[in-house]
This record gives sequence, C-alpha cells and structure tokens, in this order.
Amino acid sequence: MSGTPTSSARLAACRGRDHTFRLPWLAARRALLAGLVVLTTLVGAGLMWRILQPDGITPLQWGILALFSAIFAWVAVGFWTAVAGFLLLLADRDPLTLARRPQVVAERSLPITRPTVLAMPIHNEAPNQVVAALSATAESLVATGEAHHFTLFVLSDTIDPAIAAAEASAIAALQQRFEGRLAVHYRRRDGNAGRKAGNLAEFCRRWGAAFDFMVVLDADSRMDGEALLGLVRAMQARPGVALIQTVPLPVRQVTLFGRLAQFAASLYAPMLAAGQSAWQGDAANYWGHNAILRVRAFMDHAGLPLLPGRPPLGGEILSHDFVEAALLRRAGWEVQLETRLAGSFEEMPGNLLDYARRDRRWTQGNLQHLRLLAAPGLHALSRLHFVLGATAFVSSLLWLGIVLAGSLDAVLIARSQPVYFGNAEQLFPFWPRAQPELIAALLAMTATLLLLPKLLGLLLAIGRRAGGYGGRTRLIASVLLEGLAAILLAPIMMAFHSAFVIGVLTGTSVDWGAQHREGRAVPWRQALRHTAPFALLGGLWIALVHWQVPMLVGWLSPVWVGLALAPLLVVASGSRRPAAWLARVGLLRTPEPRAYAELLGERNDLAAGDAAGAETLVPRPPPPEGPGEMPIQSLGRVKPIDKEP
Repeated sequence: MSGTPTSSARLAACRGRDHTFRLPWLAARRALLAGLVVLTTLVGAGLMWRILQPDGITPLQWGILALFSAIFAWVAVGFWTAVAGFLLLLADRDPLTLARRPQVVAERSLPITRPTVLAMPIHNEAPNQVVAALSATAESLVATGEAHHFTLFVLSDTIDPAIAAAEASAIAALQQRFEGRLAVHYRRRDGNAGRKAGNLAEFCRRWGAAFDFMVVLDADSRMDGEALLGLVRAMQARPGVALIQTVPLPVRQVTLFGRLAQFAASLYAPMLAAGQSAWQGDAANYWGHNAILRVRAFMDHAGLPLLPGRPPLGGEILSHDFVEAALLRRAGWEVQLETRLAGSFEEMPGNLLDYARRDRRWTQGNLQHLRLLAAPGLHALSRLHFVLGATAFVSSLLWLGIVLAGSLDAVLIARSQPVYFGNAEQLFPFWPRAQPELIAALLAMTATLLLLPKLLGLLLAIGRRAGGYGGRTRLIASVLLEGLAAILLAPIMMAFHSAFVIGVLTGTSVDWGAQHREGRAVPWRQALRHTAPFALLGGLWIALVHWQVPMLVGWLSPVWVGLALAPLLVVASGSRRPAAWLARVGLLRTPEPRAYAELLGERNDLAAGDAAGAETLVPRPPPPEGPGEMPIQSLGRVKPIDKEP
C-alpha cells in the first residue's frame, strides 16, 4: 500500500488543480454549529433539570430529562441549520464557497465535454407516469442544444409481467419520439436483487465504462435541462468531487396533503438546504436521486456489501444512498450539496397514509445505518448523517416517551400527599414550590426552536418572491394554514413513526415495492383500520389525564387533538376538493409551476398517454456493453483511492 496515494493526498492533489473552488473556514463553520448546538442543549436541559429538581428527582424524572436532552439536541441542530441558511440567503452568499457570486454562475461558460448518462431505475411503476417524467426532462434537455452529450437509460427490474409489457411499449414509443434528438435505451433485468442499488450497480458493470458522469433519476424525477448542464459543468470544474446532490422540490400535487407539503418544501427547503450545505461542505449526503455521480469513483468505491444477520437490520442495505455517500467520502472524494442550482423536482405520496408507508421503508433503512457507526475510516460527518437519519424516526418514539412519562409523573404527583416535614428534628415545614417562570422560559425556548425557522422562511419569501406565492397576504395566510396542519398531523406521524421503530426493533421487515404517487383518495375503512388504534389509545390516555390532572388537558391538546381526529385527517389528506378550492382562492400557491411551466405542465403527460397506448411497439436493444468492475466494499477497512485516468 506504500505506493498508493492516500485519500488525503489524492484530495489535496485534486484541490491543487482546482484553484477556483475552495471551501473556506469549513472547520470553523462546523465548530461553530457544534458549539451552538451544545450550548442550546445545555441551556434547555438545565432549565428542565431546575424544573424537576426542587422536590428531588425521581428515576422516572431522570428518564424524562435524558429523553428531553436528546430531543432538544436534535431540534437544536435543525434550528441553527435554518438560521445559517437564512443568513446566507439574506446576504446572497454561496453556502459552499461563501462568495457573493454563486459558483454555479461562474461555471456557466464552461463547454460540455464529458459524456453523461441519465439513469432512471424503475420497479413496477406505472408506465405512463414514468414516460411523462422522462418526456418532460428529455424535452427540456433537447431545448438546450446540448442533448448530444447525454444518453438516457431506463433501467427496469419490473417483475409484474403486465406492467413490464406496457412499460416496454411505452419506452419504445419514447424512443421513436426522440429519434435523432436524444439517445434513449431500455434494459430490463430478471429479478430485482439488490433493489435500486443493485439495479444501478448492474448497469455500471455493463455500461458504466462508457460514461464519465451519471445523473440518477427516480421514476417521479423531473429536471430542467439547464440544471442538468449545470451539474455536468460543476463536475467538470471540480475534479475532487464525486457526487453533487441537488435540492429536489415536490411538485404537481393535487390533494390537500400534497399541496401542504409542496408549499412547505418550496418555502423552507431552500433555506434549510443552504444551512446544511454550509456546515456539511465536502462531506454532504446523498438522497438517492436528482444527483450527479462521477462514474469511475462510484464504481471503484460504492459497491455495497451485505450486512451480517437477517432483516430487518441485516441483509441488503436498504437506504443505500447514505452509505454510498459515506463510502465515497471515506475514499477521499468530496460529496457536495448544491443549493444554488434550480430546476430539480420530484413528486411525492399524495395522502398521509401513503406518506407514512414510504416512511416505514425509510425507518428500516435508516435504523440499519446505526450498525455502521463503528465502521473504520468513515468521515465524522458521515457518521453524523447516519445518526441524524435514524433520529428523524427515533425522535418520534422519544417524544412519545416524554409525553407518556410526563403524564405519568403528573398523575403520580397529583395522587401523592405532600411531605412537609422530612424528619423529626425539622423545625419548619417544607413548602412545595412551583416554578412557573422556569416553565414559561423553557416553553418559550422550545417554541422558538420549532417556530422561528418557519418565520425566517416567511421573511425571506416576503422580501424576495412573495408574488410567486400569491402576494404577501395570501403568503401569510398560507403559512398559518400550513402551520396549523403541521400541528394537527405531527401527533399522527409521531404515532406512525413510533410504531415503525418498534416494529423494526422487534424484527418486522417490510417489502420495498413501488410507491403511490398519483394522489389517491383514502377510503374511510382504510383510514380507520390504520389510525383508529391511535385515536382509541389517545382517547384513553387523555381521559386518564383528565380524571387525575384536569389542568393538564389543555397543555396536552397539541398532541391529543391530532390523535383523536386521526381517521378524519387521513381521509381529508387525500381529498382533492379542498385542495382545488384553496388553489382557486390563491392559497398554498408556489412559484415553481409558473417558472417551469413546460417541464411541469400537462403536454408531456398527454404524450405519455399516447406512448403508453402503443401496445405493438418493441424497444430497441441496448447498445453494446463495455464491462467494468465494481468491487464490493468492505465496511471493516479503508480502501485507498486510485488515481483518475
């Protein structure tokens, strides 16, 4: 190994050739964030300790304090990330370079010189939806005049014969539509070993050597042609970077839940992503789609192993993207989150139940990551990504633990008799003393951490793009509506996530099939089957609290009201009628559909319908293979990086 350059040496060499792209003060940024999070957590935990301390802390209260401290730290990370993003966007600074002029603007003059493949893995997806998304992206790319540098590959591992037949015909029609304008290829493999990661790995081993870069698209991804060119130019200009992740925004939502989520993402996601990019720097994360990869680096260092043991925590790595980013960073390559490149979109589940189903899959995948925390050679931020990803779901169980433990503690206090004299020699009684000033301070601090990021996102929008949201008045009304909905839906997601985590930890695995993205309605029977237990248990819990500590019921209303209304809220989430009414009055409007009307409109959907109806067409065979190796990586040792040819 002595003759092989180390990861740090390789990275230094890459940066030595790239004098235009630097990440100044990166260590200081991370230290500042860590310091603010630790300080905030200590203040919050200290307030909670003082609230619990006067009468002596019981073992139950120690448990409450521990859970509260863990949750408070997680919330503090999100809060300070949002503040950083707000300040950067307010000052119009690039989150990576901190320069006033965005790096993506400086790179726009670079000519495209590298071959790039657009790879879309699909599995039992609705063919018309796949072709609609592909058509939109392809048309936008062709319009740039640079499509000859790109090749589109549809990578199918569909196992349903009927869907596979319709899929092949639809792609064949798509090939005819773009004949002479963009090369479109279709490959269907038998089975789906390794799922999406295995699908992409199989493509890399067969055709990866023909391409320098690969843009990974999901079945619902839509990307603007200029965004694709920007990604390629960025990879050409940054030789030490192996992966650049964009910020995909949800679009084309027609249900109430979908419109709420689309509005929230449009308003807050760019700010949060800017903050993340600022402290993640060269060790960002990968979200599995709408990102560009350096193919040689990906093949050399991102082959996934199997985890020891059986599912759900063993076997195939389900949330592969986090691990692939960690392996690339371990090998010395940079992974970046590019927030200044617009035109990246995705669709999403249109009701609360389908959204929860997707989260159930991610819960299992993200909990698997905790097994990798001790893997040698990983960057500290890669380990942090694993922790934060798992905490996104485990936090619900922690919140539930705090609520239940706090309720139990209040009931025990209410049923106990105060002790005024602790021993026989005590001359004066001990009077139990409430501390409303500390409770008020802790509540105000918690509310600030949770709500101030929403206010900051609103301020940015009011100052710069309120017109895209229907004007300032409609924007403010939409923010209030989304905030109310978030409060009502949060307890339901807390219950779902808690059940998911418990299910994974008790050995229940889940099938990773195709997602529902079409915004379907939820029948009452289905809503009751999945959420009636939450409403029943929530009702019993709050009835007990009301019986023993009536004054606590009002304080707990943000939790029990959402649980009590869970079936109704799930049904309403999939409804299109209130969403249509809100659209007519100008609420929950977002600027993206107007800015990217061609990409997000219906013209390509109609063309997709025509393509899907061409049942007699047969897709052309894929091009000749150029085999290449993609070795399976070991999570027990560091694999040194090789020089790029």
